[in-house]
Amino acid sequence: MSLEQRVTDLECQLSFQDDTIETLNQSIIQQQNRIDELVHQLSKLNAELKAFQQSSDGDSPPVDERPPHY
Repeated sequence: MSLEQRVTDLECQLSFQDDTIETLNQSIIQQQNRIDELVHQLSKLNAELKAFQQSSDGDSPPVDERPPHY
């Protein structure tokens, strides 16, 4: 194999690797954006749950309590 052919092969491999790295990078960016969005939603849900728990009075029966006819 000639030196020119070897250099050409290496350039092709490098080009392919650059494309693969860019594709993986874009995937990671999308995943991180989704994780950030989910963390934000979870924080909102936690805040809503705490507000709900604080606003509910202690006189209400637990949700899983059996009705008296059982």
